[in-house]
Amino acid sequence: MTSKSTVLNTATFAFLDIETTGGNASWDRVTEIGIRFWRAGEVVGEWQTLLNPETRISPFIEHLTGISNEMVSAAPRFEEIADDLEAQLKGTVFVAHNARFDYGFIKAEFRRLGRLFSGKVLCTVKLSRRLYPEFRRHNMDALIARHGLAQVQRHRAMGDVSAMLAFFEHARAERGDERFESAVRELLQSPSIPSHLPPDTLQELPRGPGVYRFYGENDVLLYVGKSTNIAQRVASHFSGDHNSARGVRISESLRRVDWTETAGELGALLLELKQIKTLKPMFNRRSRAAKNLVSIDLSKNDAGYLQARLVREIEPHRLGDYFGLFRSKRDAERALSGITAKNELCNKLLGLEPEHEGACFQCALGRCMGACEGWENVERYNLRVQIAFHGLRLKTWPWKGPVGIVEQNARSGRTDILVVYNWMHVATLHHEDELHDLSLRGQAVTFDLDSYKLLISALMDRGKGGKGNKDREMRPSFIELPAIGEPDVLMP
Repeated sequence: MTSKSTVLNTATFAFLDIETTGGNASWDRVTEIGIRFWRAGEVVGEWQTLLNPETRISPFIEHLTGISNEMVSAAPRFEEIADDLEAQLKGTVFVAHNARFDYGFIKAEFRRLGRLFSGKVLCTVKLSRRLYPEFRRHNMDALIARHGLAQVQRHRAMGDVSAMLAFFEHARAERGDERFESAVRELLQSPSIPSHLPPDTLQELPRGPGVYRFYGENDVLLYVGKSTNIAQRVASHFSGDHNSARGVRISESLRRVDWTETAGELGALLLELKQIKTLKPMFNRRSRAAKNLVSIDLSKNDAGYLQARLVREIEPHRLGDYFGLFRSKRDAERALSGITAKNELCNKLLGLEPEHEGACFQCALGRCMGACEGWENVERYNLRVQIAFHGLRLKTWPWKGPVGIVEQNARSGRTDILVVYNWMHVATLHHEDELHDLSLRGQAVTFDLDSYKLLISALMDRGKGGKGNKDREMRPSFIELPAIGEPDVLMP
C-alpha cells in the first residue's frame, strides 16, 4: 500500500446496489438498498434495508429477486429513510455496477420528495472495460466467472454488493495500484458543464440513441436534439463544439436536461421531429412545422391540356396524384417557374400567369410551344408535362395497411416497433403483443413533410432492400400489419 495521498486511501467508497419493481426510474420503485462502505482497503460499515415501493411487485420481478409483496408490506417507505440514506452517502464515492441504473433510481426517489441528490459516481462496468479492454462482456455474471470470484446471491442487494467489491479488490491487486488508481481517477473526473447544472448531469445520461431536451429557468424548453449516443452528444454542447452565439445563449440559460431513450436512430429522428413541431423549443429553427404545406395538382382543362394548380388540402391516401411538397406558396411557384423555363411549357396553363385572352408571355418570347393557343399537339404537350414533373411525383403508400418498423438495441435490450401508415408515424410500441390491441381509428395524426421524407428513405431504401442498402443487417426490419382502422389526418 503506497503512503502518498491517493483516491484509494483517502476516499470512502460506498458500494451500493438496489432492487426495483422494474427498469424505468420514471415509474418503477426501489424495493431494497444494500451498501458496503470501503476505505483504504478495509470495509468500514454496512447499511441495508427493504423498502415498501407503494406499488405491486410483478410475479416476474418477485421470481427474479426473491422479494415478495409480503416481504415489503411492513418495510419503510423511501421517504422514511431518505434522511438517513443521504447522511450515509454524504461525501462518499457512489459505486455501482451499471451505475446509471442505480444512481438514476436513487435520484428519482429523492426527486419524488422534491429533493435533489448528487455525488461522485464510479461505475464498475466502466472500470472493468477500462482495465480489461480485451474482454467483450462486463456484466456481473461474466466478472464472477472470468475472475473466479466467490458465488453470491445474485439479484439481492447485498449479494451484488459483495460481488462488486470482490471484483474491485481483485482488479486492484491484479492490475496494481498505479494503473488501478489512474483508471479510477479518470472515471471520476467530471467534464466541464454549465455552472447552473448539477455536476453529475452527464453521468446520468444514457450512452444509446434517443432524444434529449434542454430546459431553462421556469422549465422553459430551450432545445430538442437527437443522437445515437445521448451522453456524448450532450457533452459536445459543453466542449466547444457549439461555440456559436446561439450555443453560448443555450449554455447560459440551461438549468435542466432530460431525455427519452429509443431503440434506434429512426425512432430518435421521428421523436425529435415530433417534439420540435409540437413543443416549439426556443432555439430550434430547423424542422419547425410549416403552417400550410403546398403541393401541385395536375388536371386537364376543357381542351384536354394538362394544367397545374396549387393545393393545400393534401389527401395522404392519394399522394401519387400530387407533385412536390412545399413549405410555402412562394416555394411552389419557384419550382413551377424552374420547370416551365427548363422544358418550354406554358406559363398560363401552369398557373404562373393570370387568365387572359391570347398566348402566354413566354410564347411571345419563343419559350412556349403554343399550347396556350392550341398550336401544340395535346398528347405531345401532356407527355412533355408528365416527363417534366415525374421527379416531383409523391410516392403512394405501397402496402395494403400499416407497417411496423422494428428497431432493436442489443446493448440496452430495448425494442421499438414504429407503426407507420401513409408515410405518417402513428404509434410506437415495445412488444409485438401490443399490436393486437392497436387501432388507428380515431387517432389524430399530422401529415408532415420532414417525416414523409424520412420514412420514404427508411422504408423504400431499407425495408425493401434496394440497391442502396449496403448494410442490410444493420438496418431496421419491418413487418406488414393488418388493416387496423384509418387515423384522422391533420394537415399542419
